[in-house]
Amino acid sequence: MTSITEQVRDLARRYTAAWCSQDPARVAAFFSPEGSLRVNAGVPAVGRAAIAEVARGFMTAFPDMEVRMDDVVPGSGKIIYRWTLSGTNTGANGTGRRVRIGGFEEWQISSDGLIAQSEGHFDETEYQNQLQGRAP
Repeated sequence: MTSITEQVRDLARRYTAAWCSQDPARVAAFFSPEGSLRVNAGVPAVGRAAIAEVARGFMTAFPDMEVRMDDVVPGSGKIIYRWTLSGTNTGANGTGRRVRIGGFEEWQISSDGLIAQSEGHFDETEYQNQLQGRAP
């Protein structure tokens, strides 16, 4: 794969909007019914209900969460979706601190045009430092 089609760019734009919607089901709808989402090499969330719960966790922790699509590029047979998340951790047991963290997802797109598998990555140490107000 040497270029990103407009269809994939549109998918990425709409996926970004879903993350900003505070509606976890909207995020999950971008995945194939048996699709998976894994964050930082954790246990994969498999299926739309499980993926919606992952999204709900972030949306609950950051009620004012905004996600920005930084880029979408090809990479080793996958699509690389680069993003920046910002929000204030005011959900249950929140720290009240503002977070801004960049990351990326490696997507495999299924024949139905949805995400079959997503491997998400962000710097967990930097994220925790921001949540706790610690200097880098």
